[in-house]
Amino acid sequence: MDADNVFKALGDPTRRKLLDLLYEKNGQTLGQLCEHLDMARQSTTQHIGILEAANLISTVWRGREKLHFINPVPLHEVYERWVRKFEHQRLSLLHDLKKELEGENNE
Repeated sequence: MDADNVFKALGDPTRRKLLDLLYEKNGQTLGQLCEHLDMARQSTTQHIGILEAANLISTVWRGREKLHFINPVPLHEVYERWVRKFEHQRLSLLHDLKKELEGENNE
């Protein structure tokens, strides 16, 4: 995984919106994606290129149409490397707090 490219891609709200659009309906054309963005096709294509470089989007040609698909693997790798270890600690603290509060209420 090239974490720098993934974080760069996720750092822009337009690219996050593109990923959200593909999450809602995977396999969209450039035209379909542009319908939801207030920018030129060329700008959208540049954003898609950055997402492709980060391996967050893959494309498949179907006849004359180029379909864009979300690739969740790099996001999962970021989760495993950067989020999960912090999530465990947070959940443990919340669990301990819950037990403590329930103990106070049961006395």
